[in-house]
Amino acid sequence: MKNRVVITGLGVVAPNGVGLKNFREAIKKGTSGIAFHQQLKDLNFSCCIGGIPSISEEKKRNYLTELQLRGFNSSGILYGCIAGIDAWKDAGFSVDENSPLDYHSGIVFGTGTSGIEKFKEAIYKLDNKQVKRLGSTVVVQTMASGVSAYLGGILGFGNQVTTNSSACTTGTEALLLGFERIKTGKAKRMLVGSCSDDGPYIWGGFDAMRVMTYKHNESPEKGSRPMSKTASGFVPGSGAGALILESLESALERKATIYAEVLGGNINSGGQRNGGTMTAPNAEAVQKCIVDALADAQIYPHEIDAINGHLTATSKDSLEIENWTKALQRSGHNFPFINSLKSMVGHCLAAAGSIENVATVLQLKEQFLFPNLNCEDLHPAIQNLISLDKIPTEKMNMKLNIIAKASFGFGDVNGCILFKKFDS
Repeated sequence: MKNRVVITGLGVVAPNGVGLKNFREAIKKGTSGIAFHQQLKDLNFSCCIGGIPSISEEKKRNYLTELQLRGFNSSGILYGCIAGIDAWKDAGFSVDENSPLDYHSGIVFGTGTSGIEKFKEAIYKLDNKQVKRLGSTVVVQTMASGVSAYLGGILGFGNQVTTNSSACTTGTEALLLGFERIKTGKAKRMLVGSCSDDGPYIWGGFDAMRVMTYKHNESPEKGSRPMSKTASGFVPGSGAGALILESLESALERKATIYAEVLGGNINSGGQRNGGTMTAPNAEAVQKCIVDALADAQIYPHEIDAINGHLTATSKDSLEIENWTKALQRSGHNFPFINSLKSMVGHCLAAAGSIENVATVLQLKEQFLFPNLNCEDLHPAIQNLISLDKIPTEKMNMKLNIIAKASFGFGDVNGCILFKKFDS
């Protein structure tokens, strides 16, 4: 018999809200976290706007010790530690460096490029003869598994502790990997999530690819425009999201607050075939990912009330909507409600899936849909597929039972999860 898996804790570090309370308030109000950054303009970036969480020095010291902060310069790991620790506390647990090793709890916490600012700092002005002067704090901040290593030590977890990396699908993939581990009885609890660094050394490559908008440097909050006909590229963002997954048996035993249930999902790849490339999705594989996710969750397409889409404000938004209509065989007025958090926070890259999953779970728990910003001029191709009233532009209070969340990443990789309002 497979274990039912529920969500008992949430943590988030987002451009429009650090901490669950601030983030919840921001997404309900439709508050944007996208701002102009002079540093990007000084470096001659085309896109000079982005979403960067605001973390004070005082706040850092609430999560990391002075020793851990010595020589510390990895924003992604910092965001991940804050979100992960907050999620663990939100689930009703304490953080104690002298706690016994917990073999029942583990971590899958993903990232993209880790500690690039730290590595830049370390190698600046070094030549090959000085390479041994990189410093003793470089390895843990630049190794791919740095964030899970930090969290594993802080929390004392003895189950699987690892990091995954699948571009923009990373956070959704991490959740599904943790879900499988609990469902099959290999763990009672898994801290899952993902994080992403920010700054010119992360965003410069995307600026060079010309996939980021350059039209809204004077109006940052208007820049991220998912599903809009005037969308001109994504806005970069950063941060972290974290969720505590737990077997239903364990959650009930300790009388934990349950946010939602994870019904199932699927991960696949389009193999960069049939129109799929390093940066574009194979539509057939995307549709199969959605169909197979529903089969794994044992639900029918008509049971989905809403979709939290990937929807990056690029030319692929209409293709994503088309893939949903084909996979669900639902269109027009029969299509589920759909929204995109990226209109408020930008595209948080490897952190996108986890931050958006936190938002999805909050919507289920509190029975609302957050608004889409900047899509008052809906793309004509999308108008031909679904009804305009399925795209909320203001917060909607409504009865929600099942929400689908999908993420699609560079390398033609896909992930889809089905969340359900918890009932015993």
